[in-house]
Amino acid sequence: MGSAILSSASIFTCRPLLDNLKANSRLATSNQTTFLGKDYIKTKSFTRTSMTVAVNVSRFNDVTMAPPDPILGVSEAFKADTHEMKLNLGVGAYRTEDLQPYVLKVVKKAENLMLERGENKEYLPIEGLAAFNKATAELLFGADNAVIQEQRVATVQGLSGTGSLRLAAALIERYFPGSKILISAPTWGNHKNIFNDAGVPWSEYRYYDPKTVGLDFEGMIADIKAAPKGSFVLLHGCAHNPTGIDPTPEQWEVIADVIQEKSHIPFFDVAYQGFASGSLDKDASSPRLFAARGMELLIAQSYSKNLGLYAERIGAINVVCSSSEVAQRVKSQLKRIARPMYSNPPIHGAKIVANVVGNPDLFNEWKDEMELMAGRIMSVRRKLYDSLSAKDKSGKDWSFILKQIGMFSFTGLNKAQSDNMTNKWHVYMTKDGRISLAGLSSAKCEYLADAIIDSFHNIS
Repeated sequence: MGSAILSSASIFTCRPLLDNLKANSRLATSNQTTFLGKDYIKTKSFTRTSMTVAVNVSRFNDVTMAPPDPILGVSEAFKADTHEMKLNLGVGAYRTEDLQPYVLKVVKKAENLMLERGENKEYLPIEGLAAFNKATAELLFGADNAVIQEQRVATVQGLSGTGSLRLAAALIERYFPGSKILISAPTWGNHKNIFNDAGVPWSEYRYYDPKTVGLDFEGMIADIKAAPKGSFVLLHGCAHNPTGIDPTPEQWEVIADVIQEKSHIPFFDVAYQGFASGSLDKDASSPRLFAARGMELLIAQSYSKNLGLYAERIGAINVVCSSSEVAQRVKSQLKRIARPMYSNPPIHGAKIVANVVGNPDLFNEWKDEMELMAGRIMSVRRKLYDSLSAKDKSGKDWSFILKQIGMFSFTGLNKAQSDNMTNKWHVYMTKDGRISLAGLSSAKCEYLADAIIDSFHNIS
């Protein structure tokens, strides 16, 4: 009965529409017809009349196409290349000698522990997993450090290094309005985006010297001295990205002197602790130096590299304060910023870190695996240098490659030379000349050396 009523209703509803169509189809004076109050363009064919609905202009018509990401776009181009010798040296992601992604054994063990315990997926507090926050602050400073013992560190779990930097940038914009942040020239490609979007003004301090392919220490110090009093100074804790050039321990002391003299606030980005040298303590020495001087500072952390947790987006923002009471207030405001931004951080990566750092056996296994990963990168760095030195008869000094540290090497190649690396040699890299040694195998070092020598000497 219901079906019959529906059919009858449909007929009565559609009949006026059909009549209207028939009436309009007999009009030959115009190729435009009106149907239910809308304009249609009518075109004749041998068998039927076809109609096209006039397209309304989009309300998003002024939205332009964004340029591809300078780093992530490299991977897309690499995937489309079918050349057998192609190399992806763009994204800083660790690969095995077979150039395959690597999941740490200790990570798998930590995940098995989570499965055995049958842990739930309830929301974390806004500040994140308590066990993770405790473990990550202690890993950064050392459990016996005064800033830990006196509870002067405000730690909030963030969405890896990027999200942690973004939280800190929002804190700066809100409580230090108009303050400028100094960023090294060059720096990681996303730093400027983060501070731009947070509304924090920035300027650059000299860092890389193209003449020596080393650190422009005098320029760096001069620019930090010239900055307005109370500026924030963004520093790479270790394995500077993209150059791989770090200050010496003596130079770090001078940098700390100048920052203290100018009442600047140091802001460390620590993305490679333990992954650069193979030692967790050595790679954390620079922020520990500043904390030992009693300075207030910010430190963003990431576990993408040293635990291979790229997709878990696990990191933290730490703010070292003058007292525990100030740290509590800073933490409350970081939570207030996080709440409308993403509400609660993810739990899986946080539990992996807490399990690894909090379990003595897993912690020792992790340190062993980090030493192996760091050792493989050091090995291909040495082999690349040896290959360049043996093949290049021009007398050029390639020793800067050995002086650099971490997963990147700043080759000194310009944009045209980097384009030649990709177009001719199928070596994918960023246009500033940075290559990721984590994506290089010993077997392809000689091939890469040929590409670099050709690009350096034959492309201006």
